[in-house]
Amino acid sequence: MPNGIKVRGEGEWHARKHGGAKRRVWRKVRLAVDEATVEVRAVEITGSGIGDAPFVGVSIHWIDPCSSPLPGLLSQIPAGEPIASVTADGAYDGRACRDAIASRGAEAIIPPRRDAQPWKKDSLGAAPRNEALRAIKRFGRTLWRRWSGYHRRSRVETKMNCMKLLRQRLAARDFDRQTAELHVRIAILNRFTSLGMALSGCFAASDKVPPATAHADRSIVQAAQMWNASCLAWW
Repeated sequence: MPNGIKVRGEGEWHARKHGGAKRRVWRKVRLAVDEATVEVRAVEITGSGIGDAPFVGVSIHWIDPCSSPLPGLLSQIPAGEPIASVTADGAYDGRACRDAIASRGAEAIIPPRRDAQPWKKDSLGAAPRNEALRAIKRFGRTLWRRWSGYHRRSRVETKMNCMKLLRQRLAARDFDRQTAELHVRIAILNRFTSLGMALSGCFAASDKVPPATAHADRSIVQAAQMWNASCLAWW
């Protein structure tokens, strides 16, 4: 899911309400979130003039108009790690995205566009897309979303909102340092997520307390120290 982080200028609401400065700069951030752990597993950062379709994720310094960001996000996940499914919005309904998902043996949960037409079966992702397109035309888009589990994409939106709660503006001015700053924020967010996840299970009366629970206080102190250091760096 892409979203923007401001670098210079006012926000969208302030610009519409009061007519903000003409020169506004922001960065687009794309996240890949693990549904089981709710942690950010991959991130891509680009300028505001780069859309979802014309960006290649292998390198953030080189733009290929025929590529897409999704293969770059998948490349950040180890090749030997299995991926059950990849959920994304209709902006990723392209051959590069679907072929990259199919090459990892995952199911692509991406709604075809409103005016979508069937593809020739000359690529890995063509057949699953044609099946989804037939299901939408027969049962409707709403039923397809319920059947496919497309609603799970809302977890990425929630994670993006959590990242913005740390701060909605970048302090660095150089692009490489902005990238490092966002990676620090995501590392802190993943740390907070791991501390906030509940540990559930069946334990006998004689069982020992899980190590994660025994060292929870120490982890909270370490996370607070990381947050304080990052606040000093950003503000």
